[in-house]
Amino acid sequence: MEQLKLFDTPSSYRVKREPKLLLDRQGLEDWQGKVYQYQQSQRQTGQPKQTSLFDTPVTNGHHADEIDPFTLPQQSSLFWRQGKDSANIAGENQGCLYFILDRRWPLLLYVGETKLTADQRWQGTHDCKDYILSYIELHRRYELEVEVVAAFWPHVPPDKKTLLAWEKELILKWRSPFNKECWRWWGQPFGKLS
Repeated sequence: MEQLKLFDTPSSYRVKREPKLLLDRQGLEDWQGKVYQYQQSQRQTGQPKQTSLFDTPVTNGHHADEIDPFTLPQQSSLFWRQGKDSANIAGENQGCLYFILDRRWPLLLYVGETKLTADQRWQGTHDCKDYILSYIELHRRYELEVEVVAAFWPHVPPDKKTLLAWEKELILKWRSPFNKECWRWWGQPFGKLS
């Protein structure tokens, strides 16, 4: 009788991952519809203003609450590849708020901020790029129209603390689904590509 080996022949020490579950076509359209309904209600009624001793300040004659990402000039979502001079996206205080939208619905997918120029911020690794690619890939799989674009708000406050407060206020107001703060409402169906 042959003795069984305690360990099989050496193999790769990789954990087998479960395949990523994909939304079916109806699931994708339902998800988009829910995000769309919420964001359109914000455009029509706005978010109830909470009085606070620590309201985000008005700077340069602007306030975060006046920004409607859907009305800003739009350009390619691949703006960081177009070169520094292709778009005027840095404001008077160097930096900007940026928004990633799907113009077909329309949906606001992501809100971000940077004190760099937007093209510098998006060079290299940025999780949102992976979410965008997954989002587009799923639309292509189901032969659905998709048009992901970027928009910029260059009138940012001069100090980083206020800029971060504006970003957070906009993320929570619009519940942009690619921002991690909003995954509790929308889930994370467009995680990183494997």
